[in-house]
Amino acid sequence: MIELRTPAEIEQMKAAGSFVARVLEATRDAAAVGVNLLDLDTLAHDMIRAEGAESCYIDYHPSFGGSPFGKVICTSVNDGVLHGLPHDYVLQDGDLLSLDFAANVDGWVADSALSIVVGSARPADLALIATTEKALAAGIAAAVVGNKIGDISAAIGDVAHDARLKVNLDFGGHGVGRIMHGDPHIPNDGRAGRGLALRPGLVFAIEPWFMHGTDKISTDADGWTLRSKDGSRGAHAEHTVAITESGPLVLTARSS
Repeated sequence: MIELRTPAEIEQMKAAGSFVARVLEATRDAAAVGVNLLDLDTLAHDMIRAEGAESCYIDYHPSFGGSPFGKVICTSVNDGVLHGLPHDYVLQDGDLLSLDFAANVDGWVADSALSIVVGSARPADLALIATTEKALAAGIAAAVVGNKIGDISAAIGDVAHDARLKVNLDFGGHGVGRIMHGDPHIPNDGRAGRGLALRPGLVFAIEPWFMHGTDKISTDADGWTLRSKDGSRGAHAEHTVAITESGPLVLTARSS
């Protein structure tokens, strides 16, 4: 079901968006060579408790997950490109790390993601991250009243194609509100002018994610971590966005 939020409800959702942004900033700043992924998960979990928030991940068990997730943040490293399950891994110099986090604050959910390089960066990794962020910005810019879902998808896909990247369509953007994953689905490529008309009150996560050399993925034995089929690295960027009469409102905007 696709639901429209009132201006008052969107105002209430700002607390969740702000909290998710703060957790991503804190875990991003804590990520460094020698830091364990489990420590990043603990940091996020501690912030959830201090806020009185609820994790959207810890008990999450959709059809594509091997078991309940069991952690509170996704930590995807290098060719582990999406849904990375935190485990006993110490970050190494040059690792490409994607952090994806969602939480429920006072009954409202926000969802966001970012990618960084820990330590010394490969130019190709920085370019991939920049392309993903550019695609996110393009998707957000297309999220205006009068456009359609396909306009968001096409804007994201155009950035990917310009960078000569292939696009995986298995996972993409989605509705956000009382739950983390709802309708509509927003593919990261598509045809402009197609799909659901964008109206004030729609709230969804826009989330481009790209891999260097493929659009094919496989699932780790942990039942969650998605890896590129060819071993190439991936990057992920995401914001929760509300459609308003005055333009897209990014609820998960970060201060830095």
